[in-house]
Amino acid sequence: MPKNPARPGSHFADRHAAEQALALTLPMIEAAMSDPQVSGCGFFYVVVMDPALTPADGAFEDAILLEHAVGDRSRWDADYAAFARDKARLAWTLGDTHALQTRQPHRLREGDSLLWGSVVLDGIVVAASGAFPWFDEAFATALAANLRAIAKQRHAAALEKRQPSAGG
Repeated sequence: MPKNPARPGSHFADRHAAEQALALTLPMIEAAMSDPQVSGCGFFYVVVMDPALTPADGAFEDAILLEHAVGDRSRWDADYAAFARDKARLAWTLGDTHALQTRQPHRLREGDSLLWGSVVLDGIVVAASGAFPWFDEAFATALAANLRAIAKQRHAAALEKRQPSAGG
């Protein structure tokens, strides 16, 4: 939940929805981590941003909806959490990290990550680190798509109950 109560986060894509989406996606991620064609290290970290919050609404840290690690963090050979957060920050502020790195490097500022492996799917930002970037992007896309599906399901349930507004 965001720390700024003046600007609440998404009603339908909240932390619980993100946890549900992660639970749907984790079996695929965990199974793939032992494949050296997918991940050279076997570790993984993911960051999900609140889709209702933008940089205009406040600090990056306040908009993080969920973070999750796969694998024993004490054995990490790099800071995959920092890499994923840096990708999430970049995607949250400027958009798709692959497009930025390959087609729009002129938009990068000093200190911006030069890594890619995130997705912006209908405003849902998910960044991942630990696999090769194309698989980071694939896993982030799967998680974002699952979160979007859960939010759509919740929205449909609210409409079915004839709620006049989100949460109402």
